[in-house]
Amino acid sequence: MSAQELHTLIAQGEGFTSEFKRSMPSDLGREMCAFANASGGVILLGVTDKGKIVGVADHNKLKSQVQAIARSAEPPIKVEIASIDSVLCVTMPVQDNKPYSFGGKFFMREGANSQQLSREEIREFFYAEGLVYFDETPCPAFSLEDDLDEDRWALFCRRAKIPDNMAPAVALRNLHLIGTDGHITQAGAWLLARDIRKFRVSGDVACALFMGADKVRILDRRDFHGDVYSMIDEVVAWILSKINVEYIIKHVKREERPELPEEAIREAVVNALAHRDYRSSANVQVYIFKDRLEIVSPGGLPAGMTEADLGIKSVPRNPLLFGMLHRMEAVEKIGSGIRRIRDLCREHGVAEPLIEVSDSWVTTIFRRPVDQVGTKSGPSCHSSELPVREDNFGYYAGLWPK
Repeated sequence: MSAQELHTLIAQGEGFTSEFKRSMPSDLGREMCAFANASGGVILLGVTDKGKIVGVADHNKLKSQVQAIARSAEPPIKVEIASIDSVLCVTMPVQDNKPYSFGGKFFMREGANSQQLSREEIREFFYAEGLVYFDETPCPAFSLEDDLDEDRWALFCRRAKIPDNMAPAVALRNLHLIGTDGHITQAGAWLLARDIRKFRVSGDVACALFMGADKVRILDRRDFHGDVYSMIDEVVAWILSKINVEYIIKHVKREERPELPEEAIREAVVNALAHRDYRSSANVQVYIFKDRLEIVSPGGLPAGMTEADLGIKSVPRNPLLFGMLHRMEAVEKIGSGIRRIRDLCREHGVAEPLIEVSDSWVTTIFRRPVDQVGTKSGPSCHSSELPVREDNFGYYAGLWPK
């Protein structure tokens, strides 16, 4: 940091990434810990709260003290110390080993202040940083005796390729769906539930078909709330029943071609259910409009992933659930979801989907293909083919009854 950069920083005042101290404070460890748990920052020793430079003496001694404090944090905090004239600049770059504690307590930067985290805030911090996975935590509400019957178990065994003669407790423990405390995990409950809402109130999927391009008039509404695997199949089937399908007759054989690629829709639904934040009070939402299909998943992107990473790398928010869906062949290939969706759309001859990301939501938007006269487009008609289409809202417009 140059002298000019120091004066610019002081002129901006204290904030989320900067703190001024007249002299060496007794709570420096607390401040350093708070910056380490956030996005880094700088502490200026020798500057008053009002931004007046008063300076500090004996920089070498202070540097040793600061280094000792940084090393006493758990884990040790990386720190950079520099003298700019009479001011000692203590910089905490972005840290790699969050969370950090000092004196057995956790601190976080909130605005221009450092606050001690409560137990619930510590838990939330761990989840947000991807250090604890909610799908691996116990689900005490699920009882193997009361919530798992023979039919559900037989269905799960077929999907997860479990030998018929293996006891449920043994198989679930081997799959890490039962924890060391004997409770089934959240992921296990979501995969075995008859009604997921019993264990996660917002674990369902809400679907709606609208007339036109807005949410003014609803034509159909459905809610799916079985186990996660079943919801994937049911939601995809519902979407396919509402979008246009082109029937191509080749001699006496009829082929069906949805306006959007079925496998791309399935991948998007799997992503929405596998990577959503199950701690959120919101559910997965599917909207079909005249011009688009939207699949909305609560929770934003998982920790460690940015919008630029979409289609390049995969960071599952629920690795246990995602791994089980891969075992059950609901996931084609780990880490290829977004890229595969884009490839499938290109192969199908439709636009690649738009992915919108915010802190609370991830929305996948498929544009429904519309030609110049407002009817749905499909493959060109050849002499041996007779294409027949349904209308915009899934009602049959062809020769056969629906």
